[in-house]
Amino acid sequence: MSATEVKTKTEAEKASAVKSGSFVQENQKSLLFIAAAVVVMIVIYIAYLRLYLGPREGEAAGKMYAAQDYWNNKEWDKAINGDAGYPGFKKIIADYSNTKTANLAYFYLGTAYLNKGEYRQAIENLTNFRGDDNMVAAEALGATGDAYVELKDLEKAETYFKKAADKASNKFLSPLYLKKLGLVYEAKKDKAAAADTYKKIKSDYPESAEAQSIDAYIGRVESK
Repeated sequence: MSATEVKTKTEAEKASAVKSGSFVQENQKSLLFIAAAVVVMIVIYIAYLRLYLGPREGEAAGKMYAAQDYWNNKEWDKAINGDAGYPGFKKIIADYSNTKTANLAYFYLGTAYLNKGEYRQAIENLTNFRGDDNMVAAEALGATGDAYVELKDLEKAETYFKKAADKASNKFLSPLYLKKLGLVYEAKKDKAAAADTYKKIKSDYPESAEAQSIDAYIGRVESK
């Protein structure tokens, strides 16, 4: 690089630095305002979590145990609507939205509706549930698949059973949802897909309860 080129490059770098400094100086008030706004937003969010959402979370959890007891005892109407003393899952969701407790209530409410045979209500609530725990999230997806089977929507049932098996990713729930997926394929007259799904249970989850009788299912679809 020649001396002239070096000089030109140096002058360009100086000009760029001056330009950058000028931008900061000219926009200093705006930049300070943006920084202050971000700080205020963070403070408001922390206050919201501690002073508003935190107490509501504890209150919601304290009120939900009665509905959970009704759910465990398969008293679906009381689990959904509550009784004279305690709210059901519907009211927990309405009164304590945005809490983790209300989110969990969607799962309970959806499965209660599923057991009552109110399948569209079941789907609405189950798909509102957002689960961090893979087991519960998989159960919600699988229950949604069950509801779609009852509604004769096999395409959506297939989608949800696939999601449930993938989400669970364990030897307890995955083979269960794979078996249900295979039955959906059979109902759709897709024998090849059904056979492949049943064989996946046999190869990937040989110790599961479903695997113990899966040869009969494989033989059934391959003989048709």
